[in-house]
Amino acid sequence: MKVLWFTNGAGLGNEYLNPTATLYGGGWIVALENTLREQVELHIAYYYPKYSSDFEYKGVYNYPICRKNWKIEILKNAYYRRFTDQEDLEIYLAIIEKVKPDIIHIHGTENPFGCLINKVNIPVVVSIQGIVTVIAEKLNCGIEKEYLKTKDYNLKNGLIKILLQRSFGSEIPFLKKMKDRELRNFKFSKYIIGRTDWDRRVTSVLSPGRIYYHCEESLRDQFYTERRIFPSNNDKLIIHSTSKNSALKGFETICAAIYELNDAGFTNFEWRVAGISESDLIVKVVKRSLKNKFPTSSLIFLGNLNETQLIEKLLESDVYVMASHIENSPNNLCEAMILGIPCIATFAGGTGTILKDGIEGILIQDNDPWAMAGAVLELKNDVIKATQYGQNARNKALKRHDKSNNITELLRIYKSVSNDFKAEIL
Repeated sequence: MKVLWFTNGAGLGNEYLNPTATLYGGGWIVALENTLREQVELHIAYYYPKYSSDFEYKGVYNYPICRKNWKIEILKNAYYRRFTDQEDLEIYLAIIEKVKPDIIHIHGTENPFGCLINKVNIPVVVSIQGIVTVIAEKLNCGIEKEYLKTKDYNLKNGLIKILLQRSFGSEIPFLKKMKDRELRNFKFSKYIIGRTDWDRRVTSVLSPGRIYYHCEESLRDQFYTERRIFPSNNDKLIIHSTSKNSALKGFETICAAIYELNDAGFTNFEWRVAGISESDLIVKVVKRSLKNKFPTSSLIFLGNLNETQLIEKLLESDVYVMASHIENSPNNLCEAMILGIPCIATFAGGTGTILKDGIEGILIQDNDPWAMAGAVLELKNDVIKATQYGQNARNKALKRHDKSNNITELLRIYKSVSNDFKAEIL
């Protein structure tokens, strides 16, 4: 079978395009690509900011999409935040004509590739990642609008970075455009792959005539071979969160929870946050928002970590906390679960499918630092419960992210979609 993916990133192709770079994101797509390339003839198309001709790497055919005069385009995109909708349809169609795939798989409803769905006589299946229609309503649910307008005018950043600096609030109009594009593309999306009750329910409304398939994702290789051992020998409680420089990930809730723990008299802990540096905009925004409640101790910024570094820090932790305002199936939570770490997560989007409250961890309401702090104390004070949660989470994650089962299911979906598409034509 010849499969053509349209994705948000280069996956394994990053190793070819940036051989000396350290990669921090897209781990799930690399894991899936590594497995699928052994089963099918795999072709992948994606946007890339610099010009690169098509290439083959590790048996996968890559088609980087780059406009002419790419150096100028990088600056224009950074300054104007260009929104791509249907302008590059001819490029997509040219790639399809070159590959002549048996099936097209679009990863994510948030990208512009959806415009090709009703323009080809080839079955197209769409995977749900996040759903922008919902995300667009969540951007300011944790931080007041006035603080979302904050920009970082640090002169140390240089004039160009200052000129290109955006606030989180400036993302709202862009997300609304993405939402409009997504809603239009959903109307033509007959075949959809999802993973949670949340994305199944939402797509049943946004794409009423769709056929829904359930298929889990795989994780990065090293997470399957490591495991957290309890009880801990830490002389203080270590809490870990993996986040990013975003107003959607609940960093302000983490900071408020730290304040509440300290205010309640509990100070013997360290809350580490990977994916965020102290110089990031979200830190500046939250400092302004929380004022004197922003923690002056106990909060440790780990910055960006590679896979090995992240696992090392996770294995040192006693509790994992995911504070996001909206998620579907967050990889950071899944990675903590498969390592057997007791987890606390906000009941946001699809997390109720990923982790069962009172069985595999604790679910709390979004934007509730008091419940978050209380859940941390609950696991600290009941090591037996925490250990059992971690074991249950690991057992569930090992089954959910079984690479062999997941690739078998994906191939079954491809075959089912192809057969249904052919039957409809006939």
